[in-house]
Amino acid sequence: MTSRRDFLQHLASASTAAVAGLPLRGKAAPADHASANVPSADMPQSLAPTGGNLGSNYRVVEKLVAGKRYPYSFLGDRFSTLSEFKQAGRAKVLESFGYRPEPVEPRAEVVDRRDVGDHIREKVIFSTSPHFRVPAYVLIPKGLKQRAPAIVDLHSHGGLFIFGKEKVVDLGANHPVMPDYHRKNYEGRPTATELVRRGYVVIVIDAFMFGERRVLMDADLKHGWDRARYSPEDVAYLNGVCRGKETTLAKSLAGAGMAWMGIVAWDDMRTVDYLVTRPEVDPERIGCCGVSMGGYRTIYLAALDDRIKVASIVGFMSTIRSMLHAKIDTHSWVHFPPGVHGALDLTDVASLHAPLPLMVQQCRKDGLFTLEGMEQALQQIGAAYAKAGVADRFEGRMYDEPHWFSLRMQDDAFAFFDRHLKS
Repeated sequence: MTSRRDFLQHLASASTAAVAGLPLRGKAAPADHASANVPSADMPQSLAPTGGNLGSNYRVVEKLVAGKRYPYSFLGDRFSTLSEFKQAGRAKVLESFGYRPEPVEPRAEVVDRRDVGDHIREKVIFSTSPHFRVPAYVLIPKGLKQRAPAIVDLHSHGGLFIFGKEKVVDLGANHPVMPDYHRKNYEGRPTATELVRRGYVVIVIDAFMFGERRVLMDADLKHGWDRARYSPEDVAYLNGVCRGKETTLAKSLAGAGMAWMGIVAWDDMRTVDYLVTRPEVDPERIGCCGVSMGGYRTIYLAALDDRIKVASIVGFMSTIRSMLHAKIDTHSWVHFPPGVHGALDLTDVASLHAPLPLMVQQCRKDGLFTLEGMEQALQQIGAAYAKAGVADRFEGRMYDEPHWFSLRMQDDAFAFFDRHLKS
């Protein structure tokens, strides 16, 4: 009679042979009651730590991307001219987004207009698609005698869903949670308010899932919709609910065949549609900027819309593969539109803005990315601009800063806008 020890040795040999595709040899163990209850042995697996966000399965990801190239990169040999790259790259991005609704007129409605001392602030609602009416603030310098340059200021994520456009605007009477947010992310100087004081018309909208476009679950209807009535404790609780629904949103949109970032980028482009209708705005002098998710939005808006004549990407630029090891969980679902990175690296998307001026500002102490990935990204974008024959129109800077848009960084970005939009 076969012993248990002999049976287990035979089973291990059989499992190894089956995995290797080899024929089984020898007699099978008797199918008695005792042997039938013995579980099959697991395939061997290394127990060495990977340090990756995906644990042991990071090894699978390494294998999947090993040697894989980005076929739509301008740094490859697929495209000989910048125009070919831009046409094909933009088409691939929009195809991957899965969201390209019918065009609509903005049909803008000014719902509030206030003189706030050194500028005028309007609250506006306009259409970006048949599906959305989007709220925005438009900040207008006083005393304009001719059309002025304009900036699309793209707000960040920052883990704060309850507020969107308010992240970059000083409303004077800000919600109690906002001063601390402004301090931690903008060194106390919200960018839209500073830009209007420098003579720019500025527009900022709520990205989908933020501010007046956030999630409110059935169980939380008792809190109401008016954020001015929320206590800091309410904001913390409701924000946690919204954060927990990021995955639900990403899965829901994937089930509908589209990407969250596709909606965000489309709204940002349609914001330019509305902006150029404003009598205060020179349509030939429009820029965009943003930090963190705002920087990510800047990448796509500048890449897809040539009406953006100059762009400043702040605190969001890296090679994608440098993020795959241990910088995935530091980012939102909005940053990973399915399909885009089978064709283009994030640096390739940014390079679609060429030949127009581009500044990328990175923070060496930014824990959301690897330092190597950030440095490689600047090199690759610089190489793409050089290949396009406009190396002097790209400026990449590294700052010894954490993940934020400091006063020094703001001043550098705004000076970049002045050089290209005010001269």
